[in-house]
Amino acid sequence: MDKFNYTMLCDFYELTMGNGYFVSGMQEKISYFDLFFRQIPDGGGFAIACGLEQVINYIENLHFDEEDIEFLRSKGIFDEGFLEYLKDFHFTGDIFAVPEGTVVFPNEPIITVRAPAVQAQLVETYLLLCINHQTLIATKANRIVRAAQGRAVSEFGSRRAHGADAAILGARAAACTITDQLFGFNATGTMAHSWVQMFDSELEAFKTYCKCYPKGTVLLVDTYNVLKSGVPNAIKAFDEVLKPMGCRPVGIRIDSGDITYLSKKARKMLDEAGYPDCKICASNALDEYLIRDMIYQGAKVDMFGVGERLITAKSEPVFGGVYKLAAVEDDEGNIQPKIKISENVAKITTPHFKKLYRIYDKNNHKAVADLLCVHDEVIDESRPLTLFDPQFTWKKKVVTNFEAKPIQQQIFKDGKCVYKKPAYEDIVKYAASEIDTLWDEITRFENPHTYYVDLSQKLWEVKNYLLAENNRQTAD
Repeated sequence: MDKFNYTMLCDFYELTMGNGYFVSGMQEKISYFDLFFRQIPDGGGFAIACGLEQVINYIENLHFDEEDIEFLRSKGIFDEGFLEYLKDFHFTGDIFAVPEGTVVFPNEPIITVRAPAVQAQLVETYLLLCINHQTLIATKANRIVRAAQGRAVSEFGSRRAHGADAAILGARAAACTITDQLFGFNATGTMAHSWVQMFDSELEAFKTYCKCYPKGTVLLVDTYNVLKSGVPNAIKAFDEVLKPMGCRPVGIRIDSGDITYLSKKARKMLDEAGYPDCKICASNALDEYLIRDMIYQGAKVDMFGVGERLITAKSEPVFGGVYKLAAVEDDEGNIQPKIKISENVAKITTPHFKKLYRIYDKNNHKAVADLLCVHDEVIDESRPLTLFDPQFTWKKKVVTNFEAKPIQQQIFKDGKCVYKKPAYEDIVKYAASEIDTLWDEITRFENPHTYYVDLSQKLWEVKNYLLAENNRQTAD
């Protein structure tokens, strides 16, 4: 894919609108766009933001090659002045975003873009592509990891991913070999059933693998029969190959059948053979619900390999992030809020250049709500804060002894990246710390408690003024 210029990975209407802005003299009009989502996948209580690193790389390399411009010229619809403008095209605006690993909720901006109209419009498709995909997979991965209750989880899904990029970036958000190479993950592996079938006997296949990888042996024991041949032959291979070398097996893997039942029996056989430290790995179309049920039923599983249901987020494979205009600046630099109105109330946007605060209870350091404010608002922590439920506005809570933290950071300023991209392991630690700030009721898989995402009084008044103005104009 490195032969492609990702600037051209955009909906064609981004370019036709850009051309329209140019010929209308609006190409430098400063615009504000929010990238947000409306619904959490799988009916969950929160999502995990991911994909910012790829957004940064894209913005830093935003340009049109000569062949791109020639292609656009061949369409016969673009103004020649616009095509000349594209020759020196690069991003010159500002971007604000929540860091990767941040817990996020519906209708709050994950990314805010402030830039000249053509630039802000053009980046829409790629930003949505990055954030929608990786946030979806990161959210699913978090659910699966929480279901495993501290047991190891490996990503097995590359062969079922929707293309090479989806496999790589999906595993980043969740790790296949190339993600170890690119991002420093710890890629591990066992064997396929084909390895066992290649040999004249299962025992020969196991012994050969033990000789090849004596310090990392994990044997797949369900090619023929887990309890009658698979586990007994694995124990023989451990005894005859690994023991004389002074090595211990890492584990066995079960990929079919009633894994709860088989793992209990296998655990007993391994323990009696002197291998209580040999781990049992389970795979086979697992997800958070199956893993949770297996653990509840007493499965003796130490590790889970999760494939298609993670890498494709099979239960809900679309993260519905959208990119909407929130404001523009007039010739004097004054910000003019903009709103999109719909008969579907959920699609009415929140206008203005906003600041997103997270409210923490100082007594227990738990997050109690998020508050969307106008960009220049500062929350007074010395006064009680009244918050309204996002679903039932008659429900309210009053918060005292709290701390209000802005959770977006500036990523680009005047086209230059001013944000230090964290190491992947730091993102993982940060995501875990974010989950720790949530009440257990919000982390439930089914019927989670609704987290408060409210508007400040000032922002609420702006939104309602624009709604009233629209009603007045349509009535006229």
